[in-house]
Amino acid sequence: MAIVVIGIAFVVGAAVVVGIALMMSRVPGMMVQQKVDDRLKEIALGDRFETEQADQNNLLKTQNSGPLPGLDAAIGGTARGSAIKAWIEQSGTKASLSAVLLVACLVGAAGALGGFMLTRLAAAAPAGFLGGFGLPFVVLRIKRTRRMRAFEEQFPEALDLISRALKAGHAFATGLKMAAEELQEPVGPEFRKTFEEQNYGLAVKDALDNLTGRIPLLDVRFFATAVVIQRETGGNLSEILENLAHVVRERFKILRQVRVYTAHGRLTGYVLLALPAVLAGALAVINPEHMDLLFRERMGQIMLLICLGMQTAGFLWIRQIVKIEV
Repeated sequence: MAIVVIGIAFVVGAAVVVGIALMMSRVPGMMVQQKVDDRLKEIALGDRFETEQADQNNLLKTQNSGPLPGLDAAIGGTARGSAIKAWIEQSGTKASLSAVLLVACLVGAAGALGGFMLTRLAAAAPAGFLGGFGLPFVVLRIKRTRRMRAFEEQFPEALDLISRALKAGHAFATGLKMAAEELQEPVGPEFRKTFEEQNYGLAVKDALDNLTGRIPLLDVRFFATAVVIQRETGGNLSEILENLAHVVRERFKILRQVRVYTAHGRLTGYVLLALPAVLAGALAVINPEHMDLLFRERMGQIMLLICLGMQTAGFLWIRQIVKIEV
């Protein structure tokens, strides 16, 4: 048993050292590349030149290769890798696919070592590794969800701004530029990407398709569809965007009312999730000998693992019950 612990500790330590060494070796090159990119961006913004490209549906984009470019190239071409890369971009995280996977492996190794050291059970090491490996992706999903919600709340302001620009006699591209300059993250940068894509020669339809790919929201698809239809058949685009902004705001009103009505269920889920941990802490203070049995005895350790799994499943089940899409 001691040999197993020493082996796991050696693997984790070696992984940490190798990861730090790789990251440190990449830092000088990344700093130089960042200076070059900043200088090229200044030149591009100053001269506003256009480059002819063989494929008009794609623009030259800089991508962060990360600490392991070979891993990015190998996994990024798969369906699962492309989905993870899209998640990273939608979450607003400035990290590459290889960096996220490297962090997930390090956290998983730490979780495996911690689980084995706490429970002394061989089955706890794989469970700890899976939990630690999935933790960065959970954080990534939370950041993505928050960013999508922030975009959805700011999106009506962008629609109103573009609508007012059209009423004032400006072109649609000018409205996109105004929205990119006036609005904050995440709406401003996303509209800036769309404006720059169509400004450098990409068709408006393709630029809007890229926007809907980066921001997979139904309201953004409505916006892109309305603009494309108006450009093909004509119509009052400013009025359409005003109506769409009004619909989005009304939907948010209904959503907030639904959150008020489901607050009791969500609070119940939080209380039920925290109650066992609070009671365990209180019993550990009142009667430590009684609680030590759960950590010393094999049956108690198994009961703790089962309790943790059932509590997590119950909390997720309650969240699904009170989750109402509007």
